Amino acid sequence: MAALLLLPLLLLPLLLLKLRLWPQLRWLAADLAFTVRALRCKRALRARALAAAAADPEGPEGGCSLAWRLAQMARQRPAHTFLIHGAQRFSYAEAERQSNRAARAFLRARGWDGGPGGGDSGAGAAGEGERAVHGVRDAAAGSGAARPVREGDGATPLAPGATVALLLPACPEFLWLWFGLAKAGLRAAFVPTALRRGPLLHCLRSCGARALVLAPEFLESLEPDLPALRAMGLHLWAAGSETHPAGITDFLAEASAEVDGPVPGYLSAPQNIMDTCLYIFTSGTTGLPKAARISHLKVLQCQGFYQLCGAHQEDVIYLALPLYHMSGSLLGIVGCLGIGATVVLKSKFSAGQFWEDCQQHGVTVFQYIGELCRYLVNQPPNKAEHGHKVRLVVGSGLRPDTWERFVRRFGPLQVLETYGLTEGNVATFNYTGQRGAVGRASWLYKGSQFGTPRGSVWPHLQPGDVFFNTGDLLVCDDQGFLRFHDRTGDTFRWKGENVATTEVAEALEALDFLQEVNVYGVTVPGHEGRAGMAALVLRPPHSLDLVQLYVHVSENLPPYARPRFLRLQESLATTETFKQQKVRMAKEGFDPSTLSDPLYILDQAGGAYLPLTPARYSALLAGGLRI
Repeated sequence: MAALLLLPLLLLPLLLLKLRLWPQLRWLAADLAFTVRALRCKRALRARALAAAAADPEGPEGGCSLAWRLAQMARQRPAHTFLIHGAQRFSYAEAERQSNRAARAFLRARGWDGGPGGGDSGAGAAGEGERAVHGVRDAAAGSGAARPVREGDGATPLAPGATVALLLPACPEFLWLWFGLAKAGLRAAFVPTALRRGPLLHCLRSCGARALVLAPEFLESLEPDLPALRAMGLHLWAAGSETHPAGITDFLAEASAEVDGPVPGYLSAPQNIMDTCLYIFTSGTTGLPKAARISHLKVLQCQGFYQLCGAHQEDVIYLALPLYHMSGSLLGIVGCLGIGATVVLKSKFSAGQFWEDCQQHGVTVFQYIGELCRYLVNQPPNKAEHGHKVRLVVGSGLRPDTWERFVRRFGPLQVLETYGLTEGNVATFNYTGQRGAVGRASWLYKGSQFGTPRGSVWPHLQPGDVFFNTGDLLVCDDQGFLRFHDRTGDTFRWKGENVATTEVAEALEALDFLQEVNVYGVTVPGHEGRAGMAALVLRPPHSLDLVQLYVHVSENLPPYARPRFLRLQESLATTETFKQQKVRMAKEGFDPSTLSDPLYILDQAGGAYLPLTPARYSALLAGGLRI
């Protein structure tokens, strides 16, 4: 009888295989665990938001999500270290006090004096639907005597909800000013620190900035831009006490003169959670940076990022990403704030210093982007890389080959690859640790339609439907894993076929003498489509082996995908968030008279890569050289 009862259970796996359900169901436990974690995270964030809505509007926990979460942590874990930057350490209580001083200085630029019945009478929070504020009581503010408003170089007082741009490196002052702006009911705009001249002015105009706070070390390079900045009528502040040009005042000095008591929550509370909270600019890989509008809802959701990743409040998170991008600011800082953990903030990533930092500060979580993990595996062996406490690395853009090398060398640790966009409305988590995947499309939760290598798979759209085009191609395999295939703008056509740059790059990176590869398409006169070109960086101490390279691409890539041109470089051009510069490289082309790097061309007839000399270049343009 028992055997008869066991028979259906024994036959069940065969039935599932027959129905092709087993590849999905084998991950059922992991899918269930992540779904439960996501539901708990959603419930916790909702409870926090409802508590803030019901809080005293005069108190600090009645403001926007950043304001009330920082106030909560300052009350619940006042002495716990929030931020480590070099030799500096700041507790949650100190972070609250520093941001309160910054908020009061910004409020004075609004015309708010914090006195009984005084202050402005404009709208409180930054947002599309801003409400009127009726008077300000001194009880919650505790501000003391009012000081005169400083209006900058001919600039008018800041209006409630005005945008203030921050041009600052990753440092504690960036956080205090950002949190202070949120508490003051003003919108922050995070400007990439490398921008100058036209791109800088474009960013400030596109977000409607009414003020700019800049780092003193940027003043010299910004000097040619100052007349245009003054002509825009901006408040101009520097975040430091160095000597400043006329019309630029020291914001930190103004903030230090303020008291550090909490500011009323109603000043920052949004009327609608979809109102704009801040602006973050795209990296500008395909043109000028674009301002992405970040809502209060998205900031709230980012508080749950590290909870979804499985981190907890005793973790120490290593963050060496620019704060002017979402990965650094919203996922790194706000995510850390969401779980009440500690963040080690680095102004600049150093692969040589990384493991020493991890040992010194007891780092348990590392947040990466782009090529940071590749930089680490390419470093020579270091004694500090052994015996560390790092258990979890979280981020995006980790290629499968680097993934394997990273875990083999520095493990045991968990890699949690994610996918998302600053301006996007979807995010995925590879919570199973499946190498090369960016997430899952489990039947347990709502799925989205993703692009495939042969085109996009769309649901049945109805008139009036709206969809978000990510510009990315993701592949869903038979087990439900999502894998990044390519950017639609990076994929190019050659010989009537689509060439995926990531596929070609992964094939080339399998060669032991190549350390980094950037693949893109270039226009060749007299040819349709774009020919493949690969920028290569050698792995020391190797030299370029053109014979082995040709044999390798011939064996591993179809004829249309084999790079027609090679460009040997000392290092690859990247953005400040370590994304490869494909558009710029494609524009530079392959003319040996304008490029100093060694160039090579694929000789189809001879079956080899040859130096691209001016003579061969001319023959190619004349149609005498076949590629």
